[in-house]
Amino acid sequence: MVKILGADCVGMSTVPEVIVARHMGIECFGLSVVTDMGDVEASMEEVSHDEVLKAAAKAEPQVRKLIKELILQF
Repeated sequence: MVKILGADCVGMSTVPEVIVARHMGIECFGLSVVTDMGDVEASMEEVSHDEVLKAAAKAEPQVRKLIKELILQF
């Protein structure tokens, strides 16, 4: 369904968190790390919490560098 609607990925909690933050007057910047490539029915497999944590940990150095660079821009 999300592919039909034009989505490239599905987040778990970004939208509710941003709604609450904006309600509190907090400016927001969203950044996501895709940890589960369940993109086609044939390749969909159950992914453990441990696998998600490992994927996030692998991405952490690049995310840290990106955020530092963005902060330096301001």
